[in-house]
Amino acid sequence: MAMWKRVAMGVSVIGVLVSWWKGSIYGFDPAWLAVMLCGVPIMTAAVRELWEERQLNSDVLVTIAIIAAVSIGEVFAAAEVAVIMMIGMWMEQRTVGKAASALEKMAALLPDTAHVKRDSGWQEVKLSELTAGDIVLVKPGEKIPVDGIVIEGQAAVDQSALTGESLPVEKQQGDEVFVGTLNKNGVMQIRAEKVGDETTFAQVTRLVADALEKKAPVQRLLDRWAAWLVPASLLLAALVYVATDDVVRAVTILIVFCPCALVLATPTAIMAAVGNAAKNGILIKNGLALEQIGQVNTMLFDKTGTLTQGKLNVTGIAHLGTNDADVLRYAAALEQHSEHPLAQAVMELADRRGVEVPDVSQFRVHVGSGIEGWLDGKQVLVGNRKLLAQAGIDLGNLHEILSEKEAAGQTGILVAVEGEAIGMLTVSDLIRPEASGTVELLRKHGVDEIALLTGDNHGAAQFIAKQAGITTVYAEQFPESKHAHVQKYRNQSRVVAMVGDGINDAPALTAAHVGIAMGANGTQIAAEAADIVLLSNDVSKIAYTVHLGRRTLHVIQQNLLVSTAINAAAVLLAMFGILGPIAGALIHNATSVLVVLNAARLIDNHTKKSNKTPTNTPMTLQPKQG
Repeated sequence: MAMWKRVAMGVSVIGVLVSWWKGSIYGFDPAWLAVMLCGVPIMTAAVRELWEERQLNSDVLVTIAIIAAVSIGEVFAAAEVAVIMMIGMWMEQRTVGKAASALEKMAALLPDTAHVKRDSGWQEVKLSELTAGDIVLVKPGEKIPVDGIVIEGQAAVDQSALTGESLPVEKQQGDEVFVGTLNKNGVMQIRAEKVGDETTFAQVTRLVADALEKKAPVQRLLDRWAAWLVPASLLLAALVYVATDDVVRAVTILIVFCPCALVLATPTAIMAAVGNAAKNGILIKNGLALEQIGQVNTMLFDKTGTLTQGKLNVTGIAHLGTNDADVLRYAAALEQHSEHPLAQAVMELADRRGVEVPDVSQFRVHVGSGIEGWLDGKQVLVGNRKLLAQAGIDLGNLHEILSEKEAAGQTGILVAVEGEAIGMLTVSDLIRPEASGTVELLRKHGVDEIALLTGDNHGAAQFIAKQAGITTVYAEQFPESKHAHVQKYRNQSRVVAMVGDGINDAPALTAAHVGIAMGANGTQIAAEAADIVLLSNDVSKIAYTVHLGRRTLHVIQQNLLVSTAINAAAVLLAMFGILGPIAGALIHNATSVLVVLNAARLIDNHTKKSNKTPTNTPMTLQPKQG
């Protein structure tokens, strides 16, 4: 709320209090300040909404009450109605976060320039100067500036920003690469197929922009009630006037019908719940997101960094004729010189186990397959099937183990010494301990459709989904595919929440009714595209938020029902002339206090106590021993 609006509300409150205490001062009733400063903006908004949107909402109902009160000289009653309405609007706006756009930050992820082959040699040019057919050189550590085909060289490319894959993808001649992905090692020459607005990254940006533009605002519960309260109040007031020929009774009915407590019913509950969520590390950007998360029946999860830890770990060691320590020692000795994520996983395990890592000589990288070196006068190879096959080394029993682990979405690091395979380390991204418990709780809370959306391969997706208790899996999904799945569920009249942490999730996060971002290690773009941000990596907070949303809706409904019941009783009293305008205003105040006290119940941690999430132990693979 702008500063002048806060000042206007403050002056209005003072005017109402002075009017109640002193009445008129020098012939001027201070309550007129509230009518002018709070009432006039409400009436203006009501007229605009009626004219432009043809919609009956709470503004229209309050406008009728203000005009009715002023028409019979009850300025204090009109002022009291206007001030309570303005307070309710202020409370609602307090729950709305800044709608910062993620689009500028997405554009900043692209490289500024590219190295292009020209007649005079390699030249550095701006991305805007690239055309389809250009040959682009990409060095280690650089982002790929085009969608294209590798025509020379090999490299491991981190595509996680675009696809969410947990492992870098080995690229070689003939493979497709995408703009914005990161070359981890090796040098590649790429023939540009798509540049500028035609690239996959540009399509992702457009999807985010379109989803933000088309995301329709949700009608408040109060406004849905107002759609029938407005005609009902007018009809009843008219009938009473016709029956009694008493304009004061008719006008009193219009005043009493004004939903002062209803105006506070939703924002007080939402503010209390948003405060509760904030204390538990959950940032809810607006009240509408809280209302919608309480209605969610479909939950879509990203995998890497969301259901999983987003970090590779060694999950098992198999050996042939030796022991785990020797396999780890040889692997760590060679991997210590590599910056590959697989190497980092090996070195972390070696560090945890206190392995003394020796130096190697004649170190050599085989791009796309592994590493070679000499240790204790012996040739050591550490890498994938391709590396050992090129050296003519038989895998023996490791072949069956490796095939089993690869089918489960894991990666094998083979170790060979002096031409013989001695063992293998298996590496994968571990599921978060609380993931399966979260899925179980979501089903208990009424979320009957839970699916996994990931850019990773089918094996890795099924492996994690099975541990989490998710049966519906969509693997190898690009950002536009994730967006399409969200739209598919929405077209089935499902209320959809999407949980993700990466740039590739941004279109789906914005397209869903509620987007939930993992904020601790997730990208800022995902956090800005989402409606709710988890400030930690604890996915159990998702079930907590759904339960909190459901409880908030329950409290809002209680407030609306109680307020309506009291208003109905007041209307009956007004019909028989027992209740006048000032008494009606006092009933408004008493009901408003009751509503606020009921909403305050959401501030405590009752939700947390009733929403403990069982955890699952991260699965540690036990490879067969040779």
